[in-house]
Order: sequence, then structure tokens, then C-alpha cells
Amino acid sequence: MLKETIISHLVKPEDLQHHGTLFAGRMAEWLVETCFIAASRFVGRPKDIVCVNVHEITFEKPINNGDITEIKARIACLGTTSITVQGQAFTGDSEVPSASGMATFVTVDKHGSPYAHGLSLPQEYISQNREIYEEALKVRGKR
Repeated sequence: MLKETIISHLVKPEDLQHHGTLFAGRMAEWLVETCFIAASRFVGRPKDIVCVNVHEITFEKPINNGDITEIKARIACLGTTSITVQGQAFTGDSEVPSASGMATFVTVDKHGSPYAHGLSLPQEYISQNREIYEEALKVRGKR
């Protein structure tokens, strides 16, 4: 399934760091979780998905107590056993992400051994998402 996954979070006092803005570790947790859900929905077997790499997460602007942050995740590219997902966090009505990054997941069997998922991205999807597809190839070292 290639729908965008969207998860919302309310930023609470326990999510803040010593400067009073959202702790980067909390954003990383939320972003990776949203990317995991996107990959799981795509594969259709959440128990078969494990995260193998959290690629650079970039923070563009602070997120404050009481903000509602929407994290959107889309499949970026596929390998034989892997799925790389892009995540972006948006706060308020801003069209500029507060944070963004990618995570790569691998399909594994019940023994933890990787297996080929047999999935592919339609060419039309790749064309419509060319920017994140190319960025995913870069962060995965395929360029």
C-alpha cells in the first residue's frame, strides 16, 4: 500500500529538553515509529520489519510545548530486502518541515534472517516522488 502515513503528536512538558523545546531523541522516536508503520503497511507483515539504519535527521525549526506535530512518512525506495522511508514533521500550518529524515528497514523471517520481500514501486510512483527517491539512493550509498 503506497498511501502516506500520518501520525500526530501533542508535545507535552515531558517531551522537552533543557532549552524548553522538543527533545531531539523524542522526535527521532516519533519519526522512526511513523516510518516503521509506513513500511509495515507496505509489506503487510509488521512482525517481519526491523529497522537497520536511521539516516540523518535534520531539524529546521524548534517545536514547542503544546504544539501539535504531524509526522508524514512515504516509501522512498526499495532494495531486495530493504525499504527506505522518508519522514517529515510539520508543526501548525507550516508547509516547511520542522524536522525530516529517513529510516531503512529490512524484512526478516522468524529467525531474524533477511528475506527478499518481492515488492516493487510503480514507475509512476517513483516519477511522482523523484526527489525523495533520489535522496534515498544517496543516503543508502547507491550513487
